[in-house]
Amino acid sequence: MKISIDDLFSLEKPIYLIDIRDSDSYNRGHIPGAIHIVSSELIYHPSRYLDKNKKYYLYCDFGYISEDVCRRLFMQGYRVFSILGGYQNYLLRK
Repeated sequence: MKISIDDLFSLEKPIYLIDIRDSDSYNRGHIPGAIHIVSSELIYHPSRYLDKNKKYYLYCDFGYISEDVCRRLFMQGYRVFSILGGYQNYLLRK
C-alpha cells in the first residue's frame, strides 16, 4: 500500500494520482498530473471517484494522512497506494 516517489515515476503511464490535501495547498503546488479530491470525500464517498479495477496513488503533505486514507480504502476493496513522504518528499526529489 506504499510507493516511493522514484517508483511512482517509473510506472507505465497513465497513472491515477490524487492529491488529498486541502484546496489551498493544492493550489499552491501539486505533483503534475494530480487531480484534487480532499481526503474526507474519498473516505465517505469513494465510489463517486474510484473504480475498484484501477490503481490509485494518493498523497498528502508528508504521507501520514494518505497512508490512513489508503488503509481505509483498501479495506473496502480499492487498489490504492500512499506515496511515501508525500508532497514534501516530491519537492525534495524535484
